[in-house]
This record gives sequence, structure tokens and C-alpha cells, in this order.
Amino acid sequence: MTEQLAIDIAFEEAPPRLALGEQAEARITPPARKAATAIPLAALVRTAEGPGAWTVVNGRLAFRPLRLQNGWYVQRHAPMLRVAVPYGGLSSRQLRQLARIARDFDLQDAGLASERGGFGHFSTRQNLQFNWIPLARAADVMDLLAEVDMHGIQTSGNCIRNITSDALAGIAPDEEVDPRPYCELLRQWSTLHPEFSFLPRKFKIAVSGAREDRAATAWHDIGLQLRRNAAGEVGFAVAVGGGMGRTPVIATPINDFVPWPQILVFIEAVVRVYNLYGRRDNAFKARIKILVKAEGQRFADAVNAEFRALLADPATVLVPESELTRLQDHFLPPPAPAAAVPAPVADPLPAYARWLRRNVHAHRLPGYRAVTLSLKRAGLPPGDVTADQMEGAAALADRFSRGELRVTHDQNLMLPWVPEGELRALWLAAREDGFATPNIGLLTDMIACPGGDLCALANARSIPIAAAITERFDDLDELNDIGDIQLHISGCINSCGHHHSGHIGILGVDKDGSEWYQVTVGGADGSTLSGAAVPGKVIGPSFAADEVPDVVEAVIGTYLSERRGGERFIETARRLGLLPFRHAADAVRGSTALAA
Repeated sequence: MTEQLAIDIAFEEAPPRLALGEQAEARITPPARKAATAIPLAALVRTAEGPGAWTVVNGRLAFRPLRLQNGWYVQRHAPMLRVAVPYGGLSSRQLRQLARIARDFDLQDAGLASERGGFGHFSTRQNLQFNWIPLARAADVMDLLAEVDMHGIQTSGNCIRNITSDALAGIAPDEEVDPRPYCELLRQWSTLHPEFSFLPRKFKIAVSGAREDRAATAWHDIGLQLRRNAAGEVGFAVAVGGGMGRTPVIATPINDFVPWPQILVFIEAVVRVYNLYGRRDNAFKARIKILVKAEGQRFADAVNAEFRALLADPATVLVPESELTRLQDHFLPPPAPAAAVPAPVADPLPAYARWLRRNVHAHRLPGYRAVTLSLKRAGLPPGDVTADQMEGAAALADRFSRGELRVTHDQNLMLPWVPEGELRALWLAAREDGFATPNIGLLTDMIACPGGDLCALANARSIPIAAAITERFDDLDELNDIGDIQLHISGCINSCGHHHSGHIGILGVDKDGSEWYQVTVGGADGSTLSGAAVPGKVIGPSFAADEVPDVVEAVIGTYLSERRGGERFIETARRLGLLPFRHAADAVRGSTALAA
């Protein structure tokens, strides 16, 4: 070039080096850049897809949802922090730190959220959620969690989520193998796994080591059942592809016995196949259950092929016996109680006798009992616990349970190491803190998600429905007459309240901006009480919020009038079918009365 020129140059891909000669001005424009308007990444907005930001991707304006993997979510009114409680195990020291966070940080100080908070919510995944922590205090809270070896990793994002297990792990009389060392092995393997940090969708694993499945393993992406073969060797029965949501699916067994040293390799094969073939174009069809359902035997064949290839790879390392021994040493049972006194069969105080029957559980170690601290009582939503109550539960754990607690699948707390001789003292102390409601396994021991009061995804509120049912069924004699029953409430189809598996399930739905509720009957979680896992069936068109307590009462009334002998609700429901319950529910419709 021999004279001054101003030229525009566009490249599909810019060359590594560009020389134009002297006195030249080059204006380099990325493809389609002129047609787009850049919006700062820091400008977070909310769309139908959730919180995120508008930005330029490949020269085009695109919305990028905000997906953090440290437990923080932007919810309806305020940020929500979900804290991981691996397989439900919690120390008194950790619970006291959670109480401190609830008291000092779970409190917004302006706007709609003024003076809200000061509590935590235990979820069905054995985690704890805070709903009112300002983002400006997030780093301080994470520092406090780290002080007690806690964090929010594996509680959010498309990764392998918090490993869950039986709350009675290590103490259940029907237990064949203690699942806790294996849960810890899975936790260490899956945490921040580089290959599985950005899966098509979230991925949940549950482990049980007892003859009764109290971990709802069939409802998980991977359900693991510990067992021993004829030679006494420990291994896992593996089922894959369970899940709730808008498409409830029961997990499919794909291997009857994987030797325990190979279990990480087998799970890696499962997740690799899912990571490779799982759908990423549609979030509603991205869970592994959709892949398993669509591919059938081809999915199992692909997993087994990948499993064989991994075993044949010289770089694959199986879990050594020494590593399992190291983990097992962290779960050694305590010594026998100093003075083991059998629990009384009968007691002059009916309230204490009722508590013994409902909240106290058999133990595999002589002299001990496991005790459930009920978080289901009038005045607080199911699973909620205040800062003061957290400290109270921690004190009970120190005094009666060697400083250890468990978070249960059904949103209660459990003390696993209570000496039989201290049961009465525990009952008296638990009453003072509001933990002694003798309703475990009864109607008011319901599961419920936070619903529309807090969750940005919810179509309807769960908390007022739970409160109304609790108020309606406030007589303990009536509750005991109804007997063992599972009532589960979800505020939307994401099913965080596990409504599909409830004997009675309540699902919040949206109709033209109004809250409505769908009712199901006959669901099962896989426990001995419920039988094989199966989703409940809808008993008719949705109900208005004010009708739901009447509907539940009508359904219960049908059971009481039709039961035979000692039949439990789920047994009567399966014998009768849906029609009697539908007729009873339709009879109490008011605002949604059926057209003549």
C-alpha cells in the first residue's frame, strides 16, 4: 500500500498474524457482530428459563441461565442456599453452626423479605436449605460452613448430587451391610468429578444395606442395594433410570451383583453412557430415566460394554480392601451403654407410651434405641426448624446420642445412639424443645416441599395446604385410628415433595394463574409398608386450595368405612381401586363442583 487507506476486514476466523503495511488502519469485525447488541454479563435478569443474563454467543444474542454448583439458587423472594448433608449424617457441632447461620445470616432486612428467615428446612434429599440469606453475605456463610467441614457442593447443578441413604444405616436390625462406608466412598469419588460436572441433567444416587428399602432407591437415577452372595461376598444390585417429575419412572434392574471393589467402575460406566447419549436439547427429557425408557436393553448393553472396557483398561484401579477398611474405621459402633435397662412395655403416662410406640425404633445393638425427633407439628411447615430448635437438637444429641444426628428421608431428625435407660429423660427434654410429637408414620408426619411461598419453580403453595391438613387432623387418637399412612405434597411437577410415592399425593398445578391441586392415591416408595415402588393415580380433576382438606378427609373417611380387619390405608386402596375415593372426593367439591 502506498497511500493512507481505511479498510474494513472481516474474517470467519482471524489469522494468527496480520500485516498490512505502513500507515494502514484495520477494523476487524467478527461475523454478525454488527447485528447484535451486547448486554453486560453482570446484568442478571429473570425469564421463563429462570435467572441468568443476556450475552453474545457466536455473534448472536442468547440467554444464558445462571447455574451455580455450590448450592446457591435465586428463588422467588431471595437467594436460597442448600447445604449438603452427605447420606444424612450430621454432628452436633455442625448443627450448632447451622443454627448460628440461621440466626445471624438467614434474615433479609429490607423490602418484602423484612424480618423473614431465622430457620432452616430439611429436604427429602437429607440436605438443609436456607431461604433468606442475602447474596452479600454468601462468602461469610460459606466460610462458616467450611469451619465445620460443610459446603454446598453436589446440591445444585447438573452433576452427581448428594448421596442419600437409610436414616437407620448402621443401626437397623434388618441390615445386611452397613452402607455408610460405601456412601462415603461414592461421595469422595463423585465430588467435583471432572467428567461428570456438566451432565445433561442432575443425577441422584441412593444406597440401602437393609432388607427393607427405606431409601426409596427405585425412585433414583441409580439405586444401589447392598447384599451378600452365597459365598458371603459383598456386592450391589444396581437399578437405573428411576425418577419422579412430570414422567414418573421406576428404576430398571440392570445388574444383580456387582462386587463392591468394582462398583465405582460400574457407576462410571452408567454415567458415561448417560453423559454421551442423554438429551441436551430438552430439559424435560434430559434425565437418565428418559434414556433408559427409550433405549431399553440397548442401554443396558451399552453400560455393560463400557464396564468391560473399563475393567480391561490397565489404567483402571479398583477400590482396594485397605481403603474400605479405612472408611469403615470412621463408622465403628460405640461401646455398650454403661447400664442397659430394657425399655418399659407399658407406662402410666399415656403420652410417653404413645411416644415410645411411634418415635422410638429397634436397634441392632443391645441396649440402644434410635429415636426420631419430629419436625411435624402445628405452627411450622414440615421439615422446618428454627435456630433455637437446632441448638436444642444439638444439645439432645450431645446428651443422649454421642453427638450424632441423622436427617431422615421424610424430613425429620433422628438420634441413633440413645441408651434404653435414658429414653424417659430424652422424652422429657424433647418435649421442652417441641420434638416429641408422637406422630411418626401417621398422617401429619407428611412430606412437603417449600412450594410457591419460596420456590421460583412452584405452581402452587404447599405450606398452607400442609398447615390446613395438620389443623384438620389434630387429634392423636384419630390419627392413631387411621394408622400408618404417607401423605406427600409437591408445589409443582418437579416433585420435590415426592407426591408420586405418597399413599395420598397432592400436586400443585397452575390454571390461568390460579392455584389448583391434583390428588393421587396408591403411590408407594418401596418400603415394607408401601410395597413395590409405584406412582399414585389421579382420582379426578384438580381441586381448589380451600377444598383440599375436605378432599383428604373424604379419602380418609372412605378408607375408615371400607377397611377390613387390620388393613392399612394402602392395602384398602389397592383392594378398592380409585373409584370409591374419586366419588368421595367429588362429593365435597364446592368451588369446583362438577357440571350437572
